[in-house]
Amino acid sequence: MAGWRLRLYTIIFEADTRAGRWFDKSLIFIILTSIALVMADSVESLHLAHGRMFQVMEWVFTFLFTAEYIARLLCVRRPLQYAGSFFGFIDLLALLPTYLALFFPGLHALIDVRVLRLLRVFRVFKLTAYVTEYQSLGRALAASGRKILVFLTAVLMLVLVMGTVMYVVEGRDNGYTSIPTSIYWAISTVTTVGFGDITPKTDLGRLITSFMMLLGWGILAVPTGIVTAEMAAQRRMAQVPVPTTRTCHECLTEGHTPDANYCLHCGARLPPYQQQEKAAESP
Repeated sequence: MAGWRLRLYTIIFEADTRAGRWFDKSLIFIILTSIALVMADSVESLHLAHGRMFQVMEWVFTFLFTAEYIARLLCVRRPLQYAGSFFGFIDLLALLPTYLALFFPGLHALIDVRVLRLLRVFRVFKLTAYVTEYQSLGRALAASGRKILVFLTAVLMLVLVMGTVMYVVEGRDNGYTSIPTSIYWAISTVTTVGFGDITPKTDLGRLITSFMMLLGWGILAVPTGIVTAEMAAQRRMAQVPVPTTRTCHECLTEGHTPDANYCLHCGARLPPYQQQEKAAESP
């Protein structure tokens, strides 16, 4: 890429230049303002007094987001790849509720999904420590996936058995009208969030419920221990990343070192690194 596409790409996708930082900070401000308007519009008194203004401003924000999304597609080398990426999907999802609300008015409140776009705040304000912890948590969860799946399978079998037992012990007269209903009760009890809509009436049922409540504390501790152990292992192997937003033009992978010549993901040649120190912004 060269010319206006390269300049636009650097501004939109990278935050190590003055223009890039201003663009992302402005985008975050618009996102927060748009979400605040939707929340305010849901208050009946505010909607009756300022509903028309809220609607007009929401369409203004939607047009701005639409123009930004089109600009992103124009400046990337592979628009379809960006559209199918995580952030590309989030950017599109931020637009759809307003347009779909023309046909399905109830979808208007889903505009609040724009809050997901604030994930960019990590790259904008160079919160490297938070990014590192976020990545470490993601790796720990991925490494713990099989262990947690086995654990959840065991819990599922437990609530299935205990729900069936309570269906037999308490019966329909005490609210346990079916095995699925009893399983619902078992899940809400073993996770210690019981709603109280179904409660045991017999002494044996209360004894079983007490056992399940105590068991719930241990159940909550197991996945926590699994993930904590994996996070400790990840921290021992972790390397502190260089805090840049340098992005590959081919695959949009972010976080390359300033002196890198090739993409760490796809191996494509990287353009020269463009950076402006924040001190240069002051007059």
